[in-house]
Formats: sequence, structure tokens, C-alpha cells
Amino acid sequence: MRTRWSSRGRNLGSLLQFWRFVSDAKIAKRYFVSGMVQGVGFRFFTQAAAERLRIHGFVRNLHDGRVEVFAMGAPQQHAEFRALLERGPRFSSISAVQEESATPDPQYNGEFVINPSA
Repeated sequence: MRTRWSSRGRNLGSLLQFWRFVSDAKIAKRYFVSGMVQGVGFRFFTQAAAERLRIHGFVRNLHDGRVEVFAMGAPQQHAEFRALLERGPRFSSISAVQEESATPDPQYNGEFVINPSA
């Protein structure tokens, strides 16, 4: 009996480590936020939210009036981050948040910056 319990315990421990690894795996996404998002502090709001959630990447204004956000984090971090992007800062008005998968960029490991407009 003792060996069966030990064997199960090891398998359960391995499974828990696997799930922890999967849930903590970093993925990259690109968000395009439309609406009244320029001139209302959206980039600073986004940077503060990313730093609070420990997300890495960048935010920048686009010439077509949207804001682009590149973010690297765990799936749960992305879910919380997207909810904040959909809300935006006080004087913004968000009409849409488009989301795309992206390739992680090691240039942004450890920081979230405001980049010049594109």
C-alpha cells in the first residue's frame, strides 16, 4: 500500500507542477484599441495597469487614432489586462479592442514602455 500511495503522490505532484507551468507560461498578444483613446492618458493608464499586473511590452499611438498594445504575460494576466483595456481611463471611450496572437519579443522582457507613435 505504501508504494502505491507514494507513486500516486509523485504523479499528483508532477501533474500539479505541469498545470502550474502551463498556467504560468508566457504568451504574447497584440491589442488594438479603438474609440476616444488618444489625448486622454490612455498610454499612461495602460503602462500603469501592465506594471501592476507584471506584464511586459509596449503601448503606442497609431496615426489612424487607435492605440496599439504589445503585451507578454500569462493567460490570466492577459484576461485581467484586456478587461482594463476595455474599460480605459476616466475620460476615454472604448469602442473596440481587437486581439491578435503575437511572437514574444525578448527586447521587452522585464519592462513595459511607452513607445513613440507609429
